[in-house]
Amino acid sequence: QVQLVESGGGLVQPGGSLRLSCQASRSTLEYYAVAWFRQAPGKEREGVSCISVSGGSTYFADSVKGRFTSTRDNAKNTVYLQMNSLKPEDTAVYYCAIAFRRSCDASGGLGSPNYWGQGIQVPVSS
Repeated sequence: QVQLVESGGGLVQPGGSLRLSCQASRSTLEYYAVAWFRQAPGKEREGVSCISVSGGSTYFADSVKGRFTSTRDNAKNTVYLQMNSLKPEDTAVYYCAIAFRRSCDASGGLGSPNYWGQGIQVPVSS
């Protein structure tokens, strides 16, 4: 069993930045591709980004492209989502997830993730 824990969320003003972290309970993150998802109030969960095991390949939803980046530090068993130029429409609960694969799929996602974090709130408001 792998537990994923997100951190770094919180209230931010429009135009501001946040960095989310996703850490695994065991030293397993280095073997798997990791994705970030979000679910806004009243909306379905959507994929935000995906990063391969090496970190050499990253994918982003059109809505965040150019504003969000994803990196990983396998030595720290952690994946990051850097969010810049935040907008009110980025308000959501953000989740990280892993699947037993080393790369993201052709659509830039994970397919069916095997493990999910508990989620963290990111309200963007003035």
